[in-house]
Amino acid sequence: MSDVEVPEELRYTAEHEWVATADGGVVRIGITAYAQGELGDIVYVSLPAVGDRVEAGASCGELESTKSVSDLYAPVTGEVTARNDSLDGSPELVNSDPYGEGWVLEVRLDDPATVEGLLDAAGYRDHIS
Repeated sequence: MSDVEVPEELRYTAEHEWVATADGGVVRIGITAYAQGELGDIVYVSLPAVGDRVEAGASCGELESTKSVSDLYAPVTGEVTARNDSLDGSPELVNSDPYGEGWVLEVRLDDPATVEGLLDAAGYRDHIS
């Protein structure tokens, strides 16, 4: 899987979510290029509402593809501050730009240190190889 894009600046989970740190203890979350490739064409995305709380490791949404329905797992614990409403009309953004326009949530972290416990790019590459 060495040909799958794994940006160095992100953190990753074993469940194939990525986390990008931002200002003020807020992170942006999405699924990895590997995950979207395994799922196939995404046709529907179900996400929590702004203001909802998510718990690290717990399901917080669903991604429906032409192959199956898969849970989206929260990589961190905190409050949802934004959701990518563009996915309501264009769920295929998860496939075409998983690290950009295909992001899914932004969460204000309960504990910013939890991000450091996630996999770095090298660790994630090892995980998917």
